[in-house]
Amino acid sequence: MKFLDLCKVYIRSGSGGGGCISFRREKYIEYGGPNGGDGGKGGDVIVEAVDNLNTLIDFRYQQHFFAKNGEAGKGQQRTGADGDDIVLKVPTGTEIMDEDQETVLVDLAETGQRVVLAKGGNGGWGNLHFKSATNQAPRRANPGQDGIERTIWLRLKLIADAGLLGLPNAGKSTFLAATSNARPKIADYPFTTLVPNLGVVGVDGSEFVIADIPGLIEGASEGKGLGDLFLGHVERCSVLLHLIDGTSGDPVGDYKTIIGELENYDGPLADKPRVTVLNKVDTLDEEERQFIVDEIKAGTGVDVMQMSGATGEGTVEVLRALKAEIAEDKLRQKKAEEGEEAAPWQP
Repeated sequence: MKFLDLCKVYIRSGSGGGGCISFRREKYIEYGGPNGGDGGKGGDVIVEAVDNLNTLIDFRYQQHFFAKNGEAGKGQQRTGADGDDIVLKVPTGTEIMDEDQETVLVDLAETGQRVVLAKGGNGGWGNLHFKSATNQAPRRANPGQDGIERTIWLRLKLIADAGLLGLPNAGKSTFLAATSNARPKIADYPFTTLVPNLGVVGVDGSEFVIADIPGLIEGASEGKGLGDLFLGHVERCSVLLHLIDGTSGDPVGDYKTIIGELENYDGPLADKPRVTVLNKVDTLDEEERQFIVDEIKAGTGVDVMQMSGATGEGTVEVLRALKAEIAEDKLRQKKAEEGEEAAPWQP
């Protein structure tokens, strides 16, 4: 299945049916009076978040969604049928944006959320509504209200607890494949990961979801490489796992490159909790490992864990650190919802 996380959609709700002008005509009954029914309501355009989708690829082949119009009213006080609603099923985590691609109309962060994007028009009144003592044979009925037509953008941000960050070939996909049931593409050249991948990992009897996105390079915020198009998929994460290639000649520079791109990205990523890990330590001896760890500590001021995604060395400790940060972030969110002031994350 192809991955698609941004698409443009045209929607239109149904128009209401017109009211009916009709009079009761029966044998032996004179002055029957008006009996025109009301028009039916137009259908709504509804969006619903479901958990069995992880891409917006369905909207590549169909971009126009029109709800049914309501039927016109009929004689004998019969109301026209309402138009059928139309439901757009999207993956959980989808943002609905206005045509300007900036204004967020709704964020479907929970499975089962349903939101009416365009309400159908009301049906018009039939002439029965206009009967009065001074106007006993009204020849007037209202037309139905027009439907709402608008253009919206759908943007998918995957739901994950932890997000993987690093330069191309830092070993993100290898780590995901070694610790979860995901099977991302792994090769010895840059940008083997072209679309985000999700994997469920388990440690100490609990599970959480990790998202792997394509690697960042210097200038990604300006569109270089694959750019920062996929950073939105880790915006919802509780913690970021920053992998540094142990075989790189400039680990401090690699670290600062990723942090710089996070700061240039227009979002909350730079302030998210991070676990920094030196990867591919199986290619280094003890002296080289310690030298690089000390170099990163001196150049950035952050604590660095050691791991090898290929051999599994240190992966359990990294997963435990991620689990602790996820639990801490959820506690901060709970306190924020209760109105308490939680301590901000410190690197």
